[in-house]
This record gives sequence, C-alpha cells and structure tokens, in this order.
Amino acid sequence: MEIQIKETKDINIEEIIVLYKANEWSSAHKPNELYNGLLNSETLITAWEGKKLIGLGNAISDGHLTVYYPHLLILPEYQGKGIGKLILDKMLEKYRHFHMQMLTADGKSVDFYKKNGFERAGKTEPMWIYQGNEH
Repeated sequence: MEIQIKETKDINIEEIIVLYKANEWSSAHKPNELYNGLLNSETLITAWEGKKLIGLGNAISDGHLTVYYPHLLILPEYQGKGIGKLILDKMLEKYRHFHMQMLTADGKSVDFYKKNGFERAGKTEPMWIYQGNEH
C-alpha cells in the first residue's frame, strides 16, 4: 500500500461524503457546508491511495498564534495503519511554533492524541453549541 499525504484542496465533494459517512459523522448530512468549510480551512491535509481519498485533516487558524484542528478522519478499513499520524505530523510540523494548538477529542481518539503530545488543557472543560449527534 503506497499512501500519499498531500496539502491540497483539490478534492471533490463525493469523496468527502464517502469518508464522513463511513465514520458516521453527522456533518455528512450537510454536504455543501462541509465541503465549503473544508475548502475554507487554512490547511487541508489529505491521504490518498492512488486516486482514492482515504483520509483528511484540517486546521483553522489566525495564522500566527492559535490553531484549531477540527477534523481528522480515516476510512475505517485504513485505520490503525499510521495514516492519521502522518496527517497529524504534517499539521504539527506546519504549526510547531504556534503558542496554542487545540482540538477536541472523544472516544478512541483521546488516546491517539495523548500519544502524539496533546494533553488536557489545564482545568478547562470542553463546551459547545452543537447540532450533531455522534458524540
């Protein structure tokens, strides 16, 4: 399996929806908003096997001080093969000098992010107004 990691916004909505539905993310039900949101991210890192999109991660940032990583998804049949780490490593390298790198993790992803240097943010408590249902 040869996997390519690219920083590109040259992806189509159909591939994105397949990825999000496979991971049961509710944003798949808002395809236009999801697609435009990803394209408007400061950074979009994608993983490919040939011409097949198998994963992606994005970053939203002020460009100087703070970056937030909202999404990191890998097709289920490719999970556990280090692809998510390749995407995350590319993000961490790009934003390594930033004062604050943030994300929200739940379920299995908590251990993944802890292994990759993230920790609970002091005594903070995650808060949101959320319209999804998968958490």
